[in-house]
Amino acid sequence: MKMKAVYRYALLTRASHWVWVVAFAVLVGSGLQIFNASPNLDASDKSDPARRVLAIGSPSYGVGTTTLFGHTFVTTGWLGWTEDGMGSSGPHAFPAWATIPGYQALADGRRWHLFFAWVAVLCALAWLISTAIKGNLREMILRPSDLSKLWPMQAYYLKLRKEPPPHGIYNPLQKAAYTGVMFIIAPLIVLTGLALSPGIDAIANPLTAVFGGRQFARLWHFAGMLLLLAFFLVHTFQVATQGFANQMRSMITGWYET
Repeated sequence: MKMKAVYRYALLTRASHWVWVVAFAVLVGSGLQIFNASPNLDASDKSDPARRVLAIGSPSYGVGTTTLFGHTFVTTGWLGWTEDGMGSSGPHAFPAWATIPGYQALADGRRWHLFFAWVAVLCALAWLISTAIKGNLREMILRPSDLSKLWPMQAYYLKLRKEPPPHGIYNPLQKAAYTGVMFIIAPLIVLTGLALSPGIDAIANPLTAVFGGRQFARLWHFAGMLLLLAFFLVHTFQVATQGFANQMRSMITGWYET
């Protein structure tokens, strides 16, 4: 049977999507560069080893360790003692291939991070406004009636069910993901990022105080990044299980074959 092509994604939607993907990748890499300068996270208003949640370091030459909630693991080569981006290895929390720039440079990492943070926010706003104008935004919000359909939809993605549960433009899992990102994860990342800024802290200290201080804000910021990364991986998995080539073609050209 001949496939029918439908125009699925407008140019603004596609452009904002791919620019955001690039911005997010740079934000993660530059964020890890910044983290390397102080490779620990404390559940406290100030640096406090007694309330340390995560610590990545090198207790001795050639050895890397990661301590999570008081449990220490040897992670040499992966975390703690890694490639330094200059042809050798050293005491760096994350390896050079995962950071932007690859070599240790806190000031450069901050510049990359700040610039692409604005790029990501502007892309998100462009997508949000475009979606709202088209009337699709309300279709992306998870509702109580969708809760019972979450597992059946996941079973469909895992090939444990032949047909997905009835749904509208967006399925229940997509609604749950978009709702979580739009109303929880994204605001958390933006607000904690602002709270971490010395300039914002100076003029809007109550914002920093809301998150328990700059160290606590740093912990929430890192956690938000991990949640957003998890969303990205789940999103990629869903695309892969629903016809990867067709889905990618539609997000590049706008045309989707049905």
